[in-house]
Amino acid sequence: MQQKSPSPIDAHIGSRVRSRRIKLGMSQEKLAEALGLTFQQVQKYEKGVNRIGASRLLQIATILDVSIEFFFEETPGFPKTGAADDDEMAEFLMKPGSDRLVRGFLRLKDDEVRKKVADLVDWLASLH
Repeated sequence: MQQKSPSPIDAHIGSRVRSRRIKLGMSQEKLAEALGLTFQQVQKYEKGVNRIGASRLLQIATILDVSIEFFFEETPGFPKTGAADDDEMAEFLMKPGSDRLVRGFLRLKDDEVRKKVADLVDWLASLH
């Protein structure tokens, strides 16, 4: 049996869950615990592999302290509904290790150090 690929809408909603969770500094394990699930299930939601039902989405919205509309902002194929979500940022947040990079960067207190880290990443990116 051929495995279905995630629908663009399920993937979008999952990426919105992931970006909000990361912004709050919450691990997949913490979100899973609050939902009464395994972190693997949260991973599947965030990748869009498994659809999130309406009642579960409402539960996630409550835990992540956003309105349910948050998950539908900038949904592919639908008119823009408000604050534009940067597609590049959503793509970045789906990359392995991006959550560690964001959390580490946010812990940096010195503006000059943050600038040097950003310069380093720019330089590394220019090598490839």
